[in-house]
Amino acid sequence: MVNAEEFEQANVRAMQCRETNPVAISARYDEALRRVVIAFSTGIELSFIPQDAQGLEAAQPADLAHIEISPSGLGLHFPTLDADLYLPALLEGFLGSRQWMAAQLGKQGGRATTSTAKADAAHANGRCGGRPKTASII
Repeated sequence: MVNAEEFEQANVRAMQCRETNPVAISARYDEALRRVVIAFSTGIELSFIPQDAQGLEAAQPADLAHIEISPSGLGLHFPTLDADLYLPALLEGFLGSRQWMAAQLGKQGGRATTSTAKADAAHANGRCGGRPKTASII
C-alpha cells in the first residue's frame, strides 16, 4: 500500500518528468492515413502505424476511435483494447538520428548479462585462436 509521503514523492517525480519531456495535448486515429496522430506541447506532431506499437498490433479502426490521454500527458490509453502507451518510451524509439538510436540500443545491449554457456563458448573459441581469418581475394 502507498502512504501519503510516497504518493507525494510520486507526484513530484511526475511533475519533473512533465517539465523535461514533451506531453500529449491531443491524440486521434486518422482513418484516411491509417495512423495514430499525437500532438505534443512542443508543437511536434507524431504519427505512427498502430501495428508498430505493442498492444495495438491487431487493432481495428473502431478499436482506435477513442484514445484517452493520461492526466500527466505522458501516456495514452486505448479503452477498447485495454492498451496503454508510455510516450517517453515511444518517443525514444522514434526520435533521433540513426547514429543516436544505434548508440541507445548499443548501451542497452552493453548492459546485458552474458550467460555462462555463452561465456564458456567465447573462452573456448579464444583458446582455439579466435575467429578464423577471412580469406582476402586479390
